Amino acid sequence: MSPVGSYESLMAAIQAGAGSVYFGVGNMNMRSRSAANFTNEDLQKITDICKEHHVRSYLTVNTIIYNNEVNEVHQLIDLAKQCEVSAIIAFDWAVIQYCRKIGMEVHISTQCNITNIEAVRFYAQFADVMVLAREVTLAQAADICKSIKDEHICGPSGQLVQIEMFVHGALCMAVSGKCYLSLDNLGYSANRGACLQPCRRKYRVKDDESDMELLVDGKYIMSPKDLCTIGFLDKVIKAGVSILKIEGRGRSAEYVKMVTACYHEALQAIEDGSFTQEKVNQWMDKLRSVYNRDFWDGYYLGRTMGEWTERYGSQATRVKTHIGKITNYYANIGVAEIYVETGSLNLGENILISGPTTGVYEAVLNEIRVDLKPTDHADKGVYCSIPTTELVRRGDKVYKWTDVIDEF
Repeated sequence: MSPVGSYESLMAAIQAGAGSVYFGVGNMNMRSRSAANFTNEDLQKITDICKEHHVRSYLTVNTIIYNNEVNEVHQLIDLAKQCEVSAIIAFDWAVIQYCRKIGMEVHISTQCNITNIEAVRFYAQFADVMVLAREVTLAQAADICKSIKDEHICGPSGQLVQIEMFVHGALCMAVSGKCYLSLDNLGYSANRGACLQPCRRKYRVKDDESDMELLVDGKYIMSPKDLCTIGFLDKVIKAGVSILKIEGRGRSAEYVKMVTACYHEALQAIEDGSFTQEKVNQWMDKLRSVYNRDFWDGYYLGRTMGEWTERYGSQATRVKTHIGKITNYYANIGVAEIYVETGSLNLGENILISGPTTGVYEAVLNEIRVDLKPTDHADKGVYCSIPTTELVRRGDKVYKWTDVIDEF
């Protein structure tokens, strides 16, 4: 299950082999501020794209709901059912109960903090799929999955309850993300999808009776590294987890494509018996190329304390720089025309082309032409053409994708 915060990332997820995608609409989701949010008018288009590509669509309605918003929530769920969204992801009872009332499939969000079989039994009245708390261990998850089979615990559909777990992406210092730091300090609530992430910063402790200050541990002590399970994904599968969830609705389309592709390949390798440490190392290199705060294995292998980031922001080994846009595409010969708006394009460079229908196209520039003549570069203000192996579209954005020079 891949995160989608834009049409670019929706197409990128599909390109990379996602079996399902999840997304938010408007203000009723936990990434309402950080993602390039969809509107109600987008719902039908999103579900049509998903159905065309045989991908399930999950709408997150997973914020706290207040009395004055109940009617708005009902209207959104009615629209989701009309547009044939596959399921709603929720934790507030205003959402869960209404989904049950109108026969809309609902999945239980990680915000419900499910950590035991009793909770599974209870929520099985309402849902076929439940996301476990990110604080459980794999041994605990395996025990829950075994109990579901042994006791034949079924959801409303009559099928065995399926367990979903996060396998990659950002983690929060708070249990299941229930944090009030942003609300208390900045007036924007994480539980309303508007977290400003004050936890991701470095802090000093000051002595009230003197001018002495201490930099706490020299680390970002409230900012966990990103979860990454690809090195032990076989153990996750062995535990009985049915759905693997990638975090990142606020991240870029190339992040969605890269992470989805790596986990898709890893699943295929587990299935065909070719899952090796050598492949894990290759996937890790790819995962490090896109946004990350460095990686750790979360609590799944039994750790009781988090690993904290040592820098602010992304530690990606590659960075993209805007260069220009596609002004024309000649499908019969597979050639794209680019207007270079800033910087320059040079032979041998890596580029990304991104657009709402294109998704993400990656290539190495092995040919550039200006006025139909071969050249080794194209400068700012110039129209140039390049061959592509995939269809791109007029208006798509063009970026250089270059290695980061590590100054730390």
